[in-house]
Formats: sequence, C-alpha cells, structure tokens
Amino acid sequence: MKKFFDFIKSRIFLVNLLLAGAVMLLAFGFTYKWLNSYTRHGSSVSVPDLRGMQIAKIEEFLKFKNLRYKIADSTVFDLEKPPGTVIEQDPQPNEKVKEDRTIYLTITKSIAPDVKIPDLLDNSLRQAEAILKSYGLVLGELIYKPDLAKNAVLEMQINGRPVHKGDAVSKGTVIDLVLGDGFGNTKVQVPQLYGLTLDEAMFVINASALNIGSMVFDANVKDSSNAKVYRQFPAVNSGIEISQGESVDIFLTQSESVLKLHDPAITSDDENDDE
Repeated sequence: MKKFFDFIKSRIFLVNLLLAGAVMLLAFGFTYKWLNSYTRHGSSVSVPDLRGMQIAKIEEFLKFKNLRYKIADSTVFDLEKPPGTVIEQDPQPNEKVKEDRTIYLTITKSIAPDVKIPDLLDNSLRQAEAILKSYGLVLGELIYKPDLAKNAVLEMQINGRPVHKGDAVSKGTVIDLVLGDGFGNTKVQVPQLYGLTLDEAMFVINASALNIGSMVFDANVKDSSNAKVYRQFPAVNSGIEISQGESVDIFLTQSESVLKLHDPAITSDDENDDE
C-alpha cells in the first residue's frame, strides 16, 4: 500500500495524469466543435415577417437568411389580397430558429371559389351591402329608378344584365343594385330660380322634391353666398315636367349685366315682340 501512495505522489504519475487530462480536453473540444458544425447547434437566425409578401419573392429572400419554406395551405381566398400572398407563417416572425429551418406558409389561392347570389330583393341598401360582404361579393353601381320604396333593392345586375338569387358567381364579383328613389312616378313643375341666391335656390329645389345638380359659377363670382342664379336647366319656359328626385342645374353670377341679359321677363317680352 505504501508503494501505491508513493507512486501516486511520484512525478511520473503526475505527468501522466496531466497528459491524460490534456488529451481528454482536446478530444472533448474536437468532438464539440464537430457536433456544432454538423448540427449547427448555437447558430440561430431570427425568422423574418413574410406576411403580405408574394410567394414568387419568398425563395430568393429566404436564401439570404439560410432558411427554407414550404406551402402548408393554399386554399384561402381573400378579396383584399392578390393571389399568392402570404397570410400566415409558422414559426412566427422574430422567433429564433436554426439555419436551414423550414418555414411553413399559408398563401391566398389564385382562383376564386364560387358562391351563390343571396336574395337581396326588398332589402334596404344597408342590409344588402352587409349581406354582399358576408358572401364575399362586392357592391358596385347604385342605379335609381322611380319607386316609392326609397333605397329598397328592386333588382340585381352584373354588367347591366339581371341576375337572380341562387345564380353561381365567383367570389369577389361586383353586383350592381337597382334601388327605389322614394318618389315613384310623380311629376312636378320646374321651379323658377332666376335671381335667387344659392341658399334660396337650394331651398326651393328641395321644397319641390328635386335635387340640386351642377352649380356653375361664372368668372364674376367673388363670394358664392352673394351670387345669384341667372340660368337654370331645365328652364322654366321649356314647358316640361320632371319626376320628383331629378336634378336641376344652376348657373350663378354676381354681375348685374349678366343677370339683366338673362332676365326671363325681358326674354319673354322679346319673344312676344318677335311674334
């Protein structure tokens, strides 16, 4: 036993022990470095935010990040995004992953699925718009026609052609609506607007169940509130009646000479003299 302890304390044993320890450390370091290189352990990258990008640009973009991608789902259709747009990804943006990690993507599909046109007849404009949106359809042009039911849907159209409940169309199709104007076929006389200010003319037009159309100011107008109507369309002396809800265009000036030139009383007298 004494010889054993003497050997442990000897210089030869200590040198051999140190050499063995050094060899083990070198072996461990080499193995760790090899494993690190093989598995890329510790080499991580931050996942970029790919949402909103086109799939055609993804591969080149990820190549510089040492990442890969795979399309996990391409059955989603979104009206507001073009086909091939990334809308979801896994892992999420800013997550730390190893290089060469595959990013799984959900992209929008290129072909819109078919939907059946809902029944919009007799619904209000607001209700019809909400229903169209829930079906993935788009509200298009609003076409008004005489009918007492104001803003009630009377007909549905696509490119001027009537369509009906249950017709199959692509999601995202634009649907035009024919609506009631709330006035029916009631005819009214065109009111006399000559010499009225803008506010006065608008009051008279609205009181006649008509709408203000174009407002044209000539070069003499410096203050629109003081401008007066010198001409209108349709004209009063045209002898025609128009439907409630139609528009009347007015022309305004601040020039007294322009007003006098278009005075309907003078114009009427001149026409009578010619006769």
